[in-house]
Amino acid sequence: MHTILAVDDSPSMRQMVSFTLRSAGFDVVEAVDGVDAFDKALRRRFDLVLTDQNMPRLDGIGLTKQLRGNPNFKSTPILILTTESSDEMKQAGRAAGATGWLVKPFDPAKLIEVIGKVVR
Repeated sequence: MHTILAVDDSPSMRQMVSFTLRSAGFDVVEAVDGVDAFDKALRRRFDLVLTDQNMPRLDGIGLTKQLRGNPNFKSTPILILTTESSDEMKQAGRAAGATGWLVKPFDPAKLIEVIGKVVR
């Protein structure tokens, strides 16, 4: 079973994402922001990180940069799921090392499809 780290400062969004992923057979660990996520990432490996962009303390791009600096996360897929849709933000995400960029609100079937393509 693949384990996904789901990061979002919105409790309702974390709940929706977790429900969607668990329904598809994934094990999910939730984090409330980038700092919490990075702390959890230091303690265990994940098959994929799904993070929001706009969060207090450490945003999704900052989290992506920190994770990419850790040898354990050099090749782990990182998807940014956010309301941000500008090309500048997407480019910043790619530059930080994000694998993909998904815009909220998300379609559960599409989210599972994208995850299926990037998780080995």
